[in-house]
Amino acid sequence: MNIYLVGGAVRDRLLGIPVKDRDWLVVGGTEAEMLERGFVRADGLFPVFLHPDSGEEYALARRETKTEPGYKGFSVEYGVDVTLEQDLQRRDFTVNALVEDEAGEVIDLVGGLDDIEQRRLRHITPAFTEDPVRLLRGARFIARLSKQGFSLAHETFNLMKQMATPEELAALKPERIWQEMIRALNEPEPWRFFETLQRCGALALMLPELAEAIGGDAPHGEQPTNEPIQALKRAVAAGADPLVRFAALFHPLCQGPARTRWLTEALPVEREYLDLLAQMQGVARFYSLAVQREAEATLDLLIRGRAQQQPERFRRLMTLCGVIWPEQSAQAANWLADAGRAMASISPARLCEEGLQGAELGRALRARQISAIVAAAGAIE
Repeated sequence: MNIYLVGGAVRDRLLGIPVKDRDWLVVGGTEAEMLERGFVRADGLFPVFLHPDSGEEYALARRETKTEPGYKGFSVEYGVDVTLEQDLQRRDFTVNALVEDEAGEVIDLVGGLDDIEQRRLRHITPAFTEDPVRLLRGARFIARLSKQGFSLAHETFNLMKQMATPEELAALKPERIWQEMIRALNEPEPWRFFETLQRCGALALMLPELAEAIGGDAPHGEQPTNEPIQALKRAVAAGADPLVRFAALFHPLCQGPARTRWLTEALPVEREYLDLLAQMQGVARFYSLAVQREAEATLDLLIRGRAQQQPERFRRLMTLCGVIWPEQSAQAANWLADAGRAMASISPARLCEEGLQGAELGRALRARQISAIVAAAGAIE
């Protein structure tokens, strides 16, 4: 039995990228041997096991044969007779099929080292087209590796164009598209994911509204100038998290009565992503006046953004506002912090002690908070 480090860990080490996860390939082993060594079965369909100490995944070498449409339409064979080369041939890209033996030597049976040298993302065999998920993975790996100088090999891009048909993409479940999209939003250049899907024709079938906003005529390699992509780039430059990156990309397309309906009909968008878009809708009309230190708009922004109750959420929301309206946001953070302190200095309990109640209390609280914010603005000037 031989055990090899395989895939992304080998690729990233060679590229000087910090290795986050390690996957292992077991050639010549059996399920019984793995269980005897204390490994735990991790998957009901595939021979994947968890190491008893590290928790890292160890997979038995396997062969795959396409049997029906979809990314699960494969017949899988595994056993001691499956060779290292047979296992590597079923993988997607050459740079993901490098292995490292126990002595630390890199073994390349598919040309991955040359493709790393050439900064090229290239498929291994024409069987690449048998799994539509690889179209998404190709776009995601470009989002990860483009900063390292990688681009799609022309022949691989052509295969992806062939795969971008309604018949092929019908096999992709919305859950898997969403999963790959969120992974892509965590990558160094996430806009490459959407650009790549746009250029090969897949985005128009998955998210036609976004495809239309990006524009459908940009040739291979051209940089778009549209607002969704530019907003996503600004979010990355601001060091924003994936929630803000997502909202920056989709905010221009989620306004008005329909808002996010088209998006939730296409993808199983998680609640926290939708919440941030909804929060943005709630504060957008106050933001431009608030950053100009208009007191009433500033107070409404702080209230609707729940700045006092949920300060971390409010900071994320203001990061998003700064990404969407960068020309208005140079002094926004400091001013909103000052205004928030002014708002908090007015105590509802103190007003109650003055005998104010009900609607009268609410009106007095708002009036005094506005006065405090006006004073804070005056102190700055």
